[in-house]
Amino acid sequence: MMLKRTYCTFIVLFIAFTSFAQMQEPVKWKHVINEKSELIFTSSIESGWHIYAMNMPEGGPKPTVFVFETVKGAKLSGKVSTKNALHTAYDELFEMNISWYKDNPVFTQKLSITDPDQFLLEGYIDYMSCNDENCVALTEEFSFSKKDLPVGIVLAKVETPQAAIPIVEISESETPAIVSQDTLPVVPVSSVDLWQPVTKELNALGAGQEATKSWLAIFLICFGGGFLALLTPCVWPIIPMTVSFFLKRSKSNRKKAVSDAVIYGISIMSIYLLLGLLITILFGASALNDLSTNAGFNLIFFALLVVFAVSFFGAFELTLPASWTNKMDSKAESTTGLLSIFFMAFTLVLVSFSCTGPIIGGLLVQVSSMDSLAGPAIGMFGFGLALAIPFALFAIFPSMMQNLPKSGGWLNTVKVVLGFLELALALKFLSVADLAYKWKMLDREVFLVLWIVIFVLLGLYLLGKIKLAHDSDLTHISVPRLFLALISFAFAVYMVPGLWGAPLKAISAFSPPLYTQDFNLYNGEVHPKFYDYDEGMAYARKNNRPALLDFTGYGCVNCREMEAAVWSDPRVKSMIDNEYVLISLYVDDKTKLPAVITQEEFGKTVKLRTVGDKWSYLQRHKFGANAQPYYVLLDNNGRPIAPWRAYDKDINGYIQFLQNGISTYKK
Repeated sequence: MMLKRTYCTFIVLFIAFTSFAQMQEPVKWKHVINEKSELIFTSSIESGWHIYAMNMPEGGPKPTVFVFETVKGAKLSGKVSTKNALHTAYDELFEMNISWYKDNPVFTQKLSITDPDQFLLEGYIDYMSCNDENCVALTEEFSFSKKDLPVGIVLAKVETPQAAIPIVEISESETPAIVSQDTLPVVPVSSVDLWQPVTKELNALGAGQEATKSWLAIFLICFGGGFLALLTPCVWPIIPMTVSFFLKRSKSNRKKAVSDAVIYGISIMSIYLLLGLLITILFGASALNDLSTNAGFNLIFFALLVVFAVSFFGAFELTLPASWTNKMDSKAESTTGLLSIFFMAFTLVLVSFSCTGPIIGGLLVQVSSMDSLAGPAIGMFGFGLALAIPFALFAIFPSMMQNLPKSGGWLNTVKVVLGFLELALALKFLSVADLAYKWKMLDREVFLVLWIVIFVLLGLYLLGKIKLAHDSDLTHISVPRLFLALISFAFAVYMVPGLWGAPLKAISAFSPPLYTQDFNLYNGEVHPKFYDYDEGMAYARKNNRPALLDFTGYGCVNCREMEAAVWSDPRVKSMIDNEYVLISLYVDDKTKLPAVITQEEFGKTVKLRTVGDKWSYLQRHKFGANAQPYYVLLDNNGRPIAPWRAYDKDINGYIQFLQNGISTYKK
């Protein structure tokens, strides 16, 4: 591959050399110093030609480079930048995404004049210009002296106080580095009230993109969790026993037996639905969202999942007190009618808790990040529906139970597999607490190493290379175990490149973000320019660019999916990096504020103690929303320029969202 790219580069350079011999000059330059002590390089590109970006991947075409050989009586401030848009497309010759300028870009280099009498600046622009037929490698010399300085320019040495923090200038031509919360640049704050509510303006722009796909995803995930629970040793053996009970109960009336079993299934579904609603009502949607990123809660849940995993491995048995199930059983026998069926369903829920408990808990934590009453309700409805279907189905068609696999050793295998999965999921909860509180214990590479080891061990177990105490000797490996082992090994191998920075989009929702990784060879990630709203908006105003507000969270699974699936697209990345100022606001950041902020909200006094509290209040107060991810485009006065957008992995839709914002901003 490297040889092929070198060969392609040689061809392009050869074409450039031969074209140069024909004295083609498709680009003309003008360079001046303006009143703001800025070097302005203005290009004039012939139609059909273009020049390449200032940063190009290794093995790609020649980038546009500004070289300053002599600098006297002045200092360069930051790097060369441009506000012109980059055009990006996949190039089959180089087998990579290539970026270029074609609309007469203007480049700017900021200066700090220290001694006008000695001022001298010399250098050259090294670049390549191409069209559809050939390329030309060119060099443009430039030179500035005292006579080129504008009349009346303010020339003074600026003495920076030792305690002051300089403004960080971020070049539009490069991927901005991550700025930590502690080292954010100090930028002058605009006199405009940037916190003024804009819900009416947002409504006037039209309805935002609802997160309908999120509700469907929640239902499908929890529905899958319900089917997974069916395969556990606590639930599977109960299916034929319970269905037989209902059929015998109304032996003379088959229709009644079937109707009772259907009611039984509806009762199971209703219990889980009520459970989801009850938890949400007791704690509140916002409280659940906050709880899902609380360090103490996540550590407790991490410990519980580890305990459940050890139990699934056979170290000990977790069961609820027998008195609870006995009471429910006696209630089912002593009552009649619909009430007896409901108590029977409640007995099933209690008996199966040791297997379904960790699954339900994990699902509830995930759906609570939606910060809505409907999340847990839809999730538990899906979970209960999956559990209820087989009971009703086997009651209607009892002959199907004859083909139902009998409980035995295979159920123990399922239990151990679930133990490995619980262990892997436990690390997700530890990671959320680690990120929210910035402990930096479980960086991405550490997380991936642990997952790789877990799934390799799972594969070895499925092949019979690892045996637990209650496992019977395996003389032959069944086909399902073999295929599951292959899947486990393949998944472990898939994660290995992630140790060097590969995005691993399939698990981006679970693994820590890429910026936590120390050794990272991947450069296709979008990084925020700011993590502070006011400072980011001041920077956007100063640089005459719209702002993209990203309300996100360390524990937000959908946020990580959007970043991996949508923001990583070269077209989206280019627009965010070059057209917008990206401001990411983490609503679950547990960093303490210097002082508690007291605000009035809906007639109540709200105290903002952490950075996350502050950004959560901003989202509620200014935009009337409280779910993440939440994307909104603002002009320099804090007013929306496009309808808001939520979780939706439609890349073309997101590009249209960004383009609409740019179009409105320019108007």
